[in-house]
Amino acid sequence: MNLRRPTILIISAGPARQRCLQELNRCGNGLHVLAADSIAHSRTLLLRHPDVVFLDEFAVAFGSEGESLESAATWLCTTTPVVVAAEHVKKEALRSLIAAGRLDFVERSGDYLARVAQLLVRRARTKDLITSTIEFPRASGDDFGEILRHEVNNPLTGILGNTELLLAQRDRLPAAAVERLQTIAELAVRLRETIRRLSNAWEESNEHARPA
Repeated sequence: MNLRRPTILIISAGPARQRCLQELNRCGNGLHVLAADSIAHSRTLLLRHPDVVFLDEFAVAFGSEGESLESAATWLCTTTPVVVAAEHVKKEALRSLIAAGRLDFVERSGDYLARVAQLLVRRARTKDLITSTIEFPRASGDDFGEILRHEVNNPLTGILGNTELLLAQRDRLPAAAVERLQTIAELAVRLRETIRRLSNAWEESNEHARPA
């Protein structure tokens, strides 16, 4: 039985930090929350391997690191998914990380911290579910490539199918939602192609390893 609690690290300063903690307490029962008020402070807490990180734009300038939001987010994304809250104009600089599925962007307007908390909880629990439930089947080398395709392509087909159904109603959706759905579809297609190449490479390697 897995007793590990999903861990969230928030990097935020001032009133936004306290409000984020309150939102997480409201919707994140069973979570372990770490808090840092600057990038420098977060470096130590990252050694605890959080499942997801919240990066507040204003916390980047808090301290003397001299890092930009883009560089801080890029560095954090090398080890864990990140949710960033920033002014809308900062989104373009982070587009490649968003497209890669490593970063969620929330515009700093309205009740944005409630949206941040929901994303953090979803990311943390999804990662914890994946890492705690995956069981690799006992299979010979001959079967592994086929199993890999089957186990990944089945859920991918569902993701793509549901995404396409939603995109078919794009005229009724906000532009931001359509953009996110298109990103999901593109990433799913890319993942499916990666799995195809990996399984083919595995089968070819296994074929070459057989005695003549």
